[in-house]
Amino acid sequence: MATVSLDRIRKVYPNGHVGVDDASFDIADGELLVLVGPSGCGKTTLLRMIAGLEPITAGTLRIDDRIVNDVAPKDRDIAMVFQNYALYPHMTVAENLGFGLHLRGKRQDDIDRRVREAAKWLELEHRLDARPAALSGGQRQRVALGRALVREPKVFLLDEPLSNLDARLRLSMRVEIARLHRQLGTTTIYVTHDQVEAMTLGERIVVFDGGKIQQIDTPMHLYDQPANLFVAGFLGSPAMNLLRGLLQQENGWQLAMPHTRIPLSLLPQQEAALEAWNGRDVVLGVRPEDLQPTTSGAWALEAKVEVVEPVGNEVFLNLRFGDNTLVSRVPPHHIAAPCSVLRLSIAADRQHFFDAERGTRIV
Repeated sequence: MATVSLDRIRKVYPNGHVGVDDASFDIADGELLVLVGPSGCGKTTLLRMIAGLEPITAGTLRIDDRIVNDVAPKDRDIAMVFQNYALYPHMTVAENLGFGLHLRGKRQDDIDRRVREAAKWLELEHRLDARPAALSGGQRQRVALGRALVREPKVFLLDEPLSNLDARLRLSMRVEIARLHRQLGTTTIYVTHDQVEAMTLGERIVVFDGGKIQQIDTPMHLYDQPANLFVAGFLGSPAMNLLRGLLQQENGWQLAMPHTRIPLSLLPQQEAALEAWNGRDVVLGVRPEDLQPTTSGAWALEAKVEVVEPVGNEVFLNLRFGDNTLVSRVPPHHIAAPCSVLRLSIAADRQHFFDAERGTRIV
């Protein structure tokens, strides 16, 4: 196991494109940290720099206090699992698992021991004599993971390892990876564009966009306290509802929009933070589960139901509010009819306010 430290890591390509811009964070010994962001944001480039597969333009990378900027990948004591399984089709599972150890000149008895241990962890003992063509997609991915496990490296690097699997297999493999990490305690850096994977796997999450770190925190703190509009809109399924308008204090706080005004119920700390924003454009963010139908007099807005999506344990109400589309997450017995109009309330302690121009969080 190891610590990993990135100090102002930067990647600039010959054409001037900045792939990663001043990335700085530390990964604790035994931590599972997830890099998440949309395609092209720089997360895989950063992972490849940690692996030594991509040269670092500037900054310092340390593994266990050893500067490894110019250390060859084979000498960094890391193991990487790629999106593609890259298994040797003519080799058995056991041979695939042990191939890297053979290349490193390990003794056969040591290779056999590590292969048996990895097969047990991954529940592949009964498939050691099978070839990749006879395996399911999930089993092939487990072999790819096992090939990294047998190395017993200081750091695991996983680059979109589940993206080739169907939804059901992705769910089961997420559980497998979390279980293996809990058992082995190896420092792990996991790259994904899937925010559900990030939220369910990461002890901490680094949110990337445009080559820059947007926020680093635990999954639930990112969800409850997004630092900016990108994080607010990226994390969460369905995404956070965002309403832009002019904040005004006239007979109470209101969000003035082109077609209506939304009365705001604010907590004392929200009022204090928003005082300087009176008369300025802000964005109000509300999670779908915090936008709830109400029959009482306390309501914030009226919206028309466009599409109802029952998904078993909950229902998503897709709503039209002026020029805005909204989503409300409700219990399964609260199914509204399409084209009906709902009154919806917003819990005061679940409102998020952002600077409409810069996108940064106000409160």
